[in-house]
Amino acid sequence: MRPEQAAAEPDLSDLRAAAQAEKVLQCDAPRNSGWRPGARWAREDVKMQIAKLPHHQKPPMRLLGRSSEASDPPFKALQRRSHAPLPARSAQSPASIGNDIALVTTRKTAAKVEIAAASPAAQALGIVAGMALTQARAQVPHLVVRDADPQGDAAELRQLAVFLATRWTPTVSLSDADGLFLDLTGVAHLHGGERRMAEALVRLLSRRKIQTRIAVADTAGAAWALARHGDRVHICAPRRHGEALGPLPAAVLRLPDQTLSLFRRLGIATVADVVALPRAPFTRRFGIEAATRLDQALGHAAEPLDPVVPPRSIHIAQSFAEPIATAEAIDHWLGILVPRLTEALARAGVGARILLLVADRLDGRPQVIRLGFARASRDTAHILRLIRRRIETIDPGYGIDALHLRVRLFEQLDSQPYDEGLEERAADLGPLIDMLVNRSLQVWRDMPVESDVPERSVRRCSPLPPIARCDAPLKANDVRWLDRRSTDDPWHPSRPRPARLLRHPERLDHVIAELPDQPPLRFTWRGRSLRVVRADGPERITGEWWKRTGEREAIRDYFRVEVEDGRRFWLFRRGDGERAETGDLSWYLHGRFG
Repeated sequence: MRPEQAAAEPDLSDLRAAAQAEKVLQCDAPRNSGWRPGARWAREDVKMQIAKLPHHQKPPMRLLGRSSEASDPPFKALQRRSHAPLPARSAQSPASIGNDIALVTTRKTAAKVEIAAASPAAQALGIVAGMALTQARAQVPHLVVRDADPQGDAAELRQLAVFLATRWTPTVSLSDADGLFLDLTGVAHLHGGERRMAEALVRLLSRRKIQTRIAVADTAGAAWALARHGDRVHICAPRRHGEALGPLPAAVLRLPDQTLSLFRRLGIATVADVVALPRAPFTRRFGIEAATRLDQALGHAAEPLDPVVPPRSIHIAQSFAEPIATAEAIDHWLGILVPRLTEALARAGVGARILLLVADRLDGRPQVIRLGFARASRDTAHILRLIRRRIETIDPGYGIDALHLRVRLFEQLDSQPYDEGLEERAADLGPLIDMLVNRSLQVWRDMPVESDVPERSVRRCSPLPPIARCDAPLKANDVRWLDRRSTDDPWHPSRPRPARLLRHPERLDHVIAELPDQPPLRFTWRGRSLRVVRADGPERITGEWWKRTGEREAIRDYFRVEVEDGRRFWLFRRGDGERAETGDLSWYLHGRFG
């Protein structure tokens, strides 16, 4: 470089012109006389000057005083309450908040399908009970919908009532479809007082994934109202429930819908408004039921509770003046105790599922025999037959001074009608399964599962199918009458499966096969070389990409092959033989026929 060129000053005219143009955009009233924020002519002038600038010199919208940027959607995802991974969801239609899925249950009311209950995540997205399902899906397209099960909910609520009645307070009754009444008279001090007992119940039920609101008041009606319109744990002071109920809406009195509709027409909004009405006109206008509910809430009338009675354990015992030590003596007394046990089961209307025979020895070391039944049973001969097979396993020691029969688990078992028909009926496999299981043998039944992957298409379950439940008959105008198709068979004969499916496919070595779709000619399994004489296939099975991302491109080609010694196997190759992303072309043995 020449010295005279290095000493020359650079030309900065372009930079000065750009800087002067940027000064015009400054929101400075003294420097730009005549500029007034918000004036239309000022905004149009500034827009024209900004439009002439290069793209990289245009100022952002936030510096111009006004913004035309699109606002955020009204339903934004809340902060996650844990670090557990969430399933991928569409940002435009959020179906989950935090770790909670937007789940609703639906029920059919006349010709309308409406929301019966909504999860907290669904409620945060604006879904409420009573909303039409079509409106909810339009608001949250990826909403998870399940059919409501009122019978199942009632059964679980009753189980919860039995649990609380056996461990917290002896008087527990059902208030409605989603509530319980607990009588704390004489039991609150055992748990440290009313507040500590209520907080302990909230923590206990929270661990069981049950959201709970508890209120303690002098009357059942006041507790019901405060639990639904008060704090999560609300303790009402004694004799102050009337003041607590005053500002609450009149619906907390548990009145019929017609009465509440009449209240709204007359401008009666709160409980205080109801209490202020004259007694005689109120009873004549709204009926005796409204007056009774008001008196029960205020404590002027008693509200009897129908407590849930926990099932009592069935226990038959026999003590001996002189110890017994022989199998014949034990068998003799079992012949007396088992009929007494079955009579007690019949009176209770139940059948035993798990039965314990306890022999108390003189040295204080009891001998226990556990019997299980595939179905509830109170058959005297069947129970005796199972117990007598195991009498020899009892070690009497220095003698047995008592025998006990305890029913550990039982189920409802109604009386069975006597069938005088001579036609052949299906054999009852229950006694056979009981005999095998009580000999320490594993018995199960394979149930098909809706899955394309063979190892996921079957699962083990109870050896006996559940007793079919009689559903309510369909109405004449029910649309389900239009579907006359039979249920699809998951194990169709056109897709044969091996009788024995390996839990984990075993890899094969030294496989000789032509690509891309020919069966193997020879392979090595467990160290033995086998030659294929017959083969059929391939049957292509793709991965379940909607369940696992890694199976998006996975492919298996299955072949049924027969080797020289007559054994038949179910083999598969990973990959289609053409694209590398579908598999590594390794071979596996997945099952055996015959």
